[in-house]
Amino acid sequence: MAKITIEDLKKIKERVHAETALRDGHLRVKVTVHMGTCGIASGAKEVMDSLLREIEEAGVSDIAVTTSGCMGLCSREPLVTVEILNQDPIKYEYMNSNKMRQVFKRHILEGEIQNPFVLARGAETQK
Repeated sequence: MAKITIEDLKKIKERVHAETALRDGHLRVKVTVHMGTCGIASGAKEVMDSLLREIEEAGVSDIAVTTSGCMGLCSREPLVTVEILNQDPIKYEYMNSNKMRQVFKRHILEGEIQNPFVLARGAETQK
């Protein structure tokens, strides 16, 4: 099992420089890879690496990538949340590198939610 190194964390930090930019309208998409210990043990680092490669290869600059800790759904890890401006957030479960590539290409770039991988739609907060 791969371990996250200081260099990995530095790379992640460099790429997640503006978490609030989605709300401010500077970015179109925010992707959160849930990387608590349960997520990391389930392959979240590989999911993150896959996402970062896809973003780099596509040459897009309107996507913020961030991490979070455990959501409390350890049995469904790795989890990824995709937030597209003016749309409900989508939480994907049981992610792996191949699924992340598919979500990136079809949902993030083309707007087609990948229903087979969806755990939940919408935010957890009450309005």
